[in-house]
This record gives sequence, structure tokens and C-alpha cells, in this order.
Amino acid sequence: MGSVNKVILVGNLGRDAELRYTPSGAAVAKFSLATTEIWNDKGGQRQERTEWHNIDLWGKPAESLSEYLTKGKQVYVEGRLQTDEYTDKEGTKRKSTKIRCDKIVLLGGGGRGASSPRGESAAGQPPGQITSSDPLTDDDIPF
Repeated sequence: MGSVNKVILVGNLGRDAELRYTPSGAAVAKFSLATTEIWNDKGGQRQERTEWHNIDLWGKPAESLSEYLTKGKQVYVEGRLQTDEYTDKEGTKRKSTKIRCDKIVLLGGGGRGASSPRGESAAGQPPGQITSSDPLTDDDIPF
């Protein structure tokens, strides 16, 4: 049997996406995504833990969606884990794990939004985005 490297996340952007281009001209949008787990401990006290994930979105999706990927925006991300090795300024070898995004869906909630962006729906929202006034249902989660 083969192996599987698949990540599925629903969370909120921690910062606006940064759109950059590699020397060969490939577009990459980089952003951080927060996922929060909430539970009650044995004493009945509410506990919360937030995990931060570094996301890389490549190619045309990076170019077309980067203006919509703003701090606070809720998104669904599918991708795979990728670990890079590098040497820091002190000469120490380090590793950095990120998620290479294969699919992204803009969900409702959060974000500042752009004024009059291209590709808006009739409701004035970018494609794939649910307005924050719409309730999130099982049909809105793409898995």
C-alpha cells in the first residue's frame, strides 16, 4: 500500500497573504492560518488552544485569490505537509514545516474584503465566499 500526505483545515487567516514571485516567475501567496480547539477540562473550566499553520498557495490561484486572503478571513484549505531544511545565520541546520495548498475555499466571516474586486458574484462577494450573514451548514464544508 502507498502512503498519504493530506491536510484539511478550516480556520482564520492570521495576516494578509503576501503575494510574491519566484525568480522563474511562479506566483506564491504565503499566509498563516489559525485553528482553535475548545474543550472543558476535568474541572469544567473552558480551555482553548490555537495552532498556527504556515500555508503556501501557488500559481494562478495565488494570483487571483491573494487580494481576498485578508486577516481574519475564514477559509477551507486542502494540501500536504512539506518540510524544508535550511541553515540559519548562526550556521545551525533548521527545519520548517508548512502546508502546500492544493485547494482553497473562501468561507464567510472575518476579513476586511476588497472594494469592488474583479470576479464578484451578484451579491458583491468573491467567488466561493459565503456572506457572514449566511449560516454555515454541512453543505458549505467541501468534504
